[in-house]
Amino acid sequence: MGKGFFQVPTAYNEPIKSYKPGSPEREEVLIQYNSYFNNSVDIPMYIGSKEVRTGNTKPMSPPHDHQHIVGHYHLAEKKHVSEAIENALESREKWANLPWEQRAAIFLKAAELIAGPYRAKINAATMIAQSKTIHQAEIDAACELIDFLRFNVEYMSQIYADQPDSSEGIWNRVEYRPLEGFVYAITPFNFTAIAGNLSASAAMMGNVVLWKPSDSQVYSAKVIVDIFKEAGVPDGVINVVYGDPVMITKVALDSPDFAGLHYTGSTHVFKELWKQIGNNIHTYKTYPRIVGETGGKDFIIAHPTANPKQVSTAIVRGAFEFQGQKCSAASRVYLPKSISNEILEFVKADLASMNKPGSPENMGNFITAVIHEASFDKLAKYIDQAKKDKKATIFAGGNYDKTKGYFIEPTVIVTTDPKYTTMETELFGPVVTIYVYEDKEWSDTLKLVDSTSEYALTGAVISGDRYAIDEATKALQNCAGNFYINDKPTGAVVGQQPFGGARASGTNDKAGSAQNLLRWVSPRLIKETFVTPVNYKYPFLG
Repeated sequence: MGKGFFQVPTAYNEPIKSYKPGSPEREEVLIQYNSYFNNSVDIPMYIGSKEVRTGNTKPMSPPHDHQHIVGHYHLAEKKHVSEAIENALESREKWANLPWEQRAAIFLKAAELIAGPYRAKINAATMIAQSKTIHQAEIDAACELIDFLRFNVEYMSQIYADQPDSSEGIWNRVEYRPLEGFVYAITPFNFTAIAGNLSASAAMMGNVVLWKPSDSQVYSAKVIVDIFKEAGVPDGVINVVYGDPVMITKVALDSPDFAGLHYTGSTHVFKELWKQIGNNIHTYKTYPRIVGETGGKDFIIAHPTANPKQVSTAIVRGAFEFQGQKCSAASRVYLPKSISNEILEFVKADLASMNKPGSPENMGNFITAVIHEASFDKLAKYIDQAKKDKKATIFAGGNYDKTKGYFIEPTVIVTTDPKYTTMETELFGPVVTIYVYEDKEWSDTLKLVDSTSEYALTGAVISGDRYAIDEATKALQNCAGNFYINDKPTGAVVGQQPFGGARASGTNDKAGSAQNLLRWVSPRLIKETFVTPVNYKYPFLG
């Protein structure tokens, strides 16, 4: 910062639009949805200044209408991945040396583009690619991505302002260098905001990025690329490739210049990536940074003093919004026997009031489709098994149909076994399993919640008793990186609830906070002495 100590605009959370009937935003997004749905797009890879088309393509279809094709995207060969890495490294020095306020301006502009002219585009693309309702698209693709960009700029300025003290005659200062190499960003299908943030947060701190979006999110990823380009992200800073994840990852992790992994996805894949990086450790110029947010088997536990309607609403929203395809979705629930029947009847009534799963274009739908056939088949298998098992009962839902789209009814399983398979296994779909405990076993049930799952992402306690809340908060301190009191375990807001979990749920580097950005810099301490000593003798020598 050669010409001023610049203060960035104060970050604020983007207001969520309602999309109520008759609203202008509702009309605008439906027009955009139909334009995308009824046309076909050809999506290239982005390597430096080139739009790369290989001719080897895959079709893109909405999960809620899987026979309908909305476009194709081009697949990388090994040479394209190598070219993307080379291009990133060629771009690194110029980008790293760009004054930080210039990088900040680019991503602040990206936020304003999403808030304005791209809002309907990014929401409609997310509705089509990921089968999100307009509300889920709005809070994700528009608002959360805007929030990531705005707040990360503010956090970046705070990081740079964090400087050491200096004693008399010297000046200590710290510069926050980008990593020496490139960052490899692997992003999931379920959140457009995560896809944008995993690449942008590293780039914002001066790094260059190789970005591989999920095959199921390429359509909305293309809109992110358009936004970044219009905002002024220089060619070569974020290079985008699609295709075989094993091949792309091998090329990236075999490079001596690999400097960091920014990942959101499955726990198993993350562990394999960590092992791959470890096996290659002697190859690298620096020790790579590894940041990952992975799976969850997220819980709600209700105390006997809980309000039954509040519990049922937390279950329905927490388990079934976006078809349960959130890392934070409520997947296992513990209800006290004294109020369990009342809660379950409220849940059943809520589910009965919903439309059957359908297209997000119909804004009366709360439930749409799961992401692809493999997910559908996995969920159907667990539902069918629960129908056979003596320890489980399908209390609500349990139907499914993939004739037109990958539709699975919101399904509630009640089990007599707290370690039943669907209480322990991450399903990633609209299936929640409920275990009813004896009221007097509250404390023991807390221990059960803590010990049941390998994951530790989110969890919630609902209670009217402050002593019980305190007990749960202490007993469950290690099994949820984001812990909710009297709320559902989903819906973390950037700038308010930094997100991430531990155990098998990831490195807990808290996306949406300065903690995450600090992983993408390598500080250098500079000490300057104004009057340099000329005699080696200290006073004690006489």
